Amino acid sequence: MTRRPAQVSALLLLVILVAGCATGHANRDPVGDRFPSVSGDSLDGTEVSLPDGIGGGPSLVLAGYAQATQFDIDRWMLGLLQMDSTLRVVEVPAIQGWFPSTFLRPTIDGGMRDGIPREDWRSVVTLYGSDAARLQAFTGTERPGNARVLLLDPDGVVAWFWDQGYSPRRLREMLAIAADAGDMAE
Repeated sequence: MTRRPAQVSALLLLVILVAGCATGHANRDPVGDRFPSVSGDSLDGTEVSLPDGIGGGPSLVLAGYAQATQFDIDRWMLGLLQMDSTLRVVEVPAIQGWFPSTFLRPTIDGGMRDGIPREDWRSVVTLYGSDAARLQAFTGTERPGNARVLLLDPDGVVAWFWDQGYSPRRLREMLAIAADAGDMAE
């Protein structure tokens, strides 16, 4: 093996080992609990504190813990657009672990910026490290390809939750609850 492929292989092994050390949490339904206080940066570089930074009315948090979650988040977003929802939506990638938080942040954020239109950068708030770990513990991490869909009331309390993949029936259910909370979601 030449020196360069050996370095790449060692780095890849380290990333796999660090990713494998992430703590798993049983899924839980957080309805009635206040969303944890966390902060991250939106893709446009603005620091955002959640849930306080998105208050003022009901809002929807679409949290993802793995790159594969983006497919599920995209289906929720498409459903919201088809329903003409005016609900405030924030996508929250939550990336736990010291290594990605310390060394991969620019690469991860840059990759997301490459795949997301600039007009949507403000609504994507990435959590790293302990903030990501707090959110993951709040909802659980089983079936990481499914988005964690959390409807927050104006006080940041979870009014509705779903983690079993996109469902048009569940989308309508959530929008009805948001409308009851005073939002013109439908």
